[in-house]
Amino acid sequence: MNDKTLGMSDTDGADRYNVPALERGLNILCEFNRETQVLTAPELARRFRLPRSTVFRLLATLESMGFVERDDGGRGYRLGLAVLRLGFEYLASLPLNELGRPVLERLSAATGQACNLVVRDGRFIVYVARVAPPSPFVSAVSVGTRLPAHATVFGRVLLSDLSLPQLRELYPESSLEAFSPDTPRTVADLFDLVQADLQRGHTISEGFFEASISTVAAPVHDVAGRVVAALGLTMNASHMDPAQQQDFVLRVRAAADELSGLMHHALTTSARNVVALRGAGSAR
Repeated sequence: MNDKTLGMSDTDGADRYNVPALERGLNILCEFNRETQVLTAPELARRFRLPRSTVFRLLATLESMGFVERDDGGRGYRLGLAVLRLGFEYLASLPLNELGRPVLERLSAATGQACNLVVRDGRFIVYVARVAPPSPFVSAVSVGTRLPAHATVFGRVLLSDLSLPQLRELYPESSLEAFSPDTPRTVADLFDLVQADLQRGHTISEGFFEASISTVAAPVHDVAGRVVAALGLTMNASHMDPAQQQDFVLRVRAAADELSGLMHHALTTSARNVVALRGAGSAR
């Protein structure tokens, strides 16, 4: 439940620019999550201390636009396809995706494996691009999939530039949730694991999150050297032979370095264009 009533902002200054009805509608959408998939109008009215008639009008508007839909019983509401479409459009609009997809396509063609580009959202990783060759195996992973960072190979890459205090702030609990026998149990264990990955320059694991999946991943860096994404491949096998493993490592690291270089070039080009535009404006 939100800790403020619908339509109220944190500061009086920002409140001048708020559109109350829009803010209320967006706050309603934010009430739905993985644990709370269905809500009724009376429940939402109680959460936000609003008249039921107001909530019904908001829900009717959101429903007409496809952002919420009725559940099977007809009394509750759940998120609609328009929210999913917005999410995919956001992911597709990221410059990282635009630059990274051709790199993934080349890596997938060279290795014959599914290749992924992943970013971190707090304690979770989010798949933002994926290229997979035709396969009889159906993967549960797709663009938009969220998984726990501490328990995944891609997550280890994305956590690798955090200090121990930063990791403790992210994971204040005394023990970490286990998803496999290999999941680190404490923040100290996680820190030791990701530091070893950092020194190695890549992460490789067989059955770390799922017993039948092997993964090779490497970091993508921004101009400042920060880890902004993890790029890698996954294969339906519990083990890789040493020759194949070494080949995959070299190819994944090269692809991650290529994407890092493309990001640097894109940023440099954008900066030059801004400078040129400013110069043209001042010359008028």
